[in-house]
Amino acid sequence: MSARHAVIIGSGFGGLAAGVRLGARGWRVTVLERLEQPGGRARVHRQDGFTFDAGPTIITAPFLLDELWRLAGRRMEDDVALRPLSPFYRLRFDDGSALDVSGDAVAMQAAVAQLAPGDAAGYARFMRLSADLCAVGFEQLGHVPFASAADMLRVLPALLRRGAWRSVHGLAARHVRDPRLRVALSFHPLLIGGNPFTASGIYGLIAHLERHWGVWYAMGGTGTLVTGLCRLIEAQGGRIALGAEVAAIELAGRRATGVRLRSGQIVPAEIVVANGCTGFTYRNLVQPEARRRWTDRRIARARYSMGLFVWYFGTRGRYDDVPHHTILLGQRYRALLRDIFIRRHLGADFSLYLHRPTATDPSVAPAGCDAFYALVPVPNLGGTVDWNAEAERFRAAVQQRLEQTILPGLGGRIVTSRISTPDDFARDFLSLHGAGFGMQPLLTQSAWFRPHNRSEDVENLFLVGAGTHPGAGLPGVLSSARILDRLVPHDARVACH
Repeated sequence: MSARHAVIIGSGFGGLAAGVRLGARGWRVTVLERLEQPGGRARVHRQDGFTFDAGPTIITAPFLLDELWRLAGRRMEDDVALRPLSPFYRLRFDDGSALDVSGDAVAMQAAVAQLAPGDAAGYARFMRLSADLCAVGFEQLGHVPFASAADMLRVLPALLRRGAWRSVHGLAARHVRDPRLRVALSFHPLLIGGNPFTASGIYGLIAHLERHWGVWYAMGGTGTLVTGLCRLIEAQGGRIALGAEVAAIELAGRRATGVRLRSGQIVPAEIVVANGCTGFTYRNLVQPEARRRWTDRRIARARYSMGLFVWYFGTRGRYDDVPHHTILLGQRYRALLRDIFIRRHLGADFSLYLHRPTATDPSVAPAGCDAFYALVPVPNLGGTVDWNAEAERFRAAVQQRLEQTILPGLGGRIVTSRISTPDDFARDFLSLHGAGFGMQPLLTQSAWFRPHNRSEDVENLFLVGAGTHPGAGLPGVLSSARILDRLVPHDARVACH
């Protein structure tokens, strides 16, 4: 008998990881991608000889990727070369001081003592707490489905004892006094769409996760991982269809039976896995009468992450004193985040993350050139920003800030340029409000409170990606696919690999 069929909507890292895992367990897999290249937010822009990763650039917990290759009977190093980075990134504060963050605990303790002498002991205590949070929040619970309220109640006391009810900034502030160090220990939720002043303290685990497993770069860009995962699925007998937009999830009563494409074609399947914005999936792909928990009202009341403004550019000549990752911080922190997340106001100032992959991999730019990616947290489309009017003005402001700080003479050296705004996230990735990471990582939107990996509303519908448990970020979306191993049975009718 032929294998049972699993249809996966979307080819982001969550969808591709789900495809590999299901294929390794006997399922016949079809991945449907509405864009003309795979990867979702991890797609690639190629322009004027430059290669720009459109989305994820920081790789942590690489064992989750290695596991996918092993499940498919291959070695990741045969397809993708990962390089460890040291430092992980440089934090440059508005006063010109800087902190290079690495996995060397002794070097970090010395660097912190030099930056903020009175906070060395508090920093050490915070890192011990971060390790404890990581052991519980990531290693123990990151791949566990929260299918019932009882599951949440069992772990809630342990989370609360570790300060999950506080914000990440609140936890940092309990341990260190220097405002720069408080920023250094609390900015991580921004990497997964959260406001450090409201994101659950459980996400304080990220500092230890980085230290323990390192920060890595995929030679050739993150797109090489997408290509490698697609090849694994195809080698398992699966199929990846590009330009295939899903219009609806087909139902028999409250049970998913496949999908209907925008073209009208029906693709039957025993299970459907959705890898996309969970709010959009429920609101636009599932009939209202089939939804009891994720109603339009509940989706509208959820709190969504910030938007992202991304400027990709290449330069003539190289800036060899600029590291692979730089976080360039502005004058404001709390007030700026209030503007972004609460007021949804685009201020005159900003902080940004600068990616310079050519620091490690010259192949992504023409000889003698540098490739860059400047990412700025901005309000999502729930505010009133008109990006048609603001995009170029804002890009020019980003350029000016970079010229004044770490990229002198930038304006005269740019040879290629492109931008992406929250409008593009809404159009290309069908992200509600153009949010960069789906729902915010609040305590009340985490674990059981987040959309479940097995749909609460529709039988045989499963969710992976940033919008479900455990959340955004590469380790989160890969772990969401790992959870399927506990929820979706093997196909006993075929031999499993």
